[in-house]
Amino acid sequence: MSSPELDVVEFLLTASLYTENRDLDERDLPPRYRRVFWEDGEVERPLTTTTNTAAAATGVERPWEAVSGLMFTDRDDFSGKIDFTDRDMAESWLLERISDERLANNPTLVYAFEDRLDDITYEQAREQNRPIHADRVWIDSLLEEMFDEDEEEMLDLVDIRAPEEIEMTLEDLVLTEDQEQEIHKVVKAIEHRDYLAEIGLREIGKLLFVGPPGTGKTSVARALAQDLDLPFVEVKLSMITSQYLGETAKNVDKTFEVAKRLSPCILFMDEFDFVAKTRSSDEHAAIKRAVNTLLKSIDEISLIQDDVLLIGATNHPDQLDAAAWRRFDEIVNFPKPDRDMRSDILRIVTRRMDVDDFDPDELADATEGLTGSDLRLVLREAVLDALTENRTTLTQQDMLEAIEDFEERDNLKNMDMIEGDADALVAGGTDGHDHDHDD
Repeated sequence: MSSPELDVVEFLLTASLYTENRDLDERDLPPRYRRVFWEDGEVERPLTTTTNTAAAATGVERPWEAVSGLMFTDRDDFSGKIDFTDRDMAESWLLERISDERLANNPTLVYAFEDRLDDITYEQAREQNRPIHADRVWIDSLLEEMFDEDEEEMLDLVDIRAPEEIEMTLEDLVLTEDQEQEIHKVVKAIEHRDYLAEIGLREIGKLLFVGPPGTGKTSVARALAQDLDLPFVEVKLSMITSQYLGETAKNVDKTFEVAKRLSPCILFMDEFDFVAKTRSSDEHAAIKRAVNTLLKSIDEISLIQDDVLLIGATNHPDQLDAAAWRRFDEIVNFPKPDRDMRSDILRIVTRRMDVDDFDPDELADATEGLTGSDLRLVLREAVLDALTENRTTLTQQDMLEAIEDFEERDNLKNMDMIEGDADALVAGGTDGHDHDHDD
């Protein structure tokens, strides 16, 4: 059960209980409440429950209107503070209406009412509550502390996402058996970091994802961060050649410092073949120093000691040298999907769509050689074509025609019809596909 009045009462009661119980900390507040009260790197008591904070925390536009009819609520017209006139009555009212599942997501309430609950413990509620290091507000406050105005351009080197900002989960992806096994091992390593440190097994937790563009390397890394509630720090290694970044080696150091300060987190390093290309070329000495700094930093960072899971990704494993390969303890292959995987991908991507006579196996047979990213582009075109006919229901024929059109466009992109750079025909990429979001 959920309603505006229940949402507001839960918020008011949580704030009241948290304020008076000093044994509780930020991990005991649901993330939607922490976000509202987070300031200067912490949540300070008392938690003030005004109409503004209640609206921000619950999403109820007029929180006082939602609860003004209850016998145990009151509002100060001057300050806008909403409070209880009888908290015992508020507690009884809430416990009669809130579901066990919802209650289990609020450690503060479970802490206060554990003796009245049968199947929920405070430890369980706290454990399943999203940790503070996964919140956007915590990440932003830490970055503000680390960088002054003169150093803000260094943040252009990295893309930092909170788990709440990553929409895709591992359940939304189709993985090979090998990929599932490697991810399972990583999850177990994270769960048992203390044991691994105790037995001296520290060289673990550095993965290299290899495979063609569009096969899901970036998507899997991001989904892993979402599933594990870990901040996601992404850096494209070619960015260290950007002129405006100035001292490249210093910025590489700063990238690893950010990851260690945000730990536990995932540090995802895309375009890892750039390392090998730089080491074997006549690049500027400053860039080579940056790459050497990078390799040294990879050697020194550890999942066990620093709580940083390092994932490298490359579309060109043939360009990596031995120095690059040996930095990783696991290599995870991302091949183009086979027929069964393509069929599964199509089922997942279309699950919110209305499709008449949908036959994913037939579409899988017609899409040999396409990646997951290609299949999403095909479906996008089918949807847009249907919308031009004012239809929101697709047909199997729409899909088949979109596949045919995609293949025709792909062939055109590969034709050298004009002199000069053929890539001028391709918007936003050098391989003919818009893969950046799904590598």
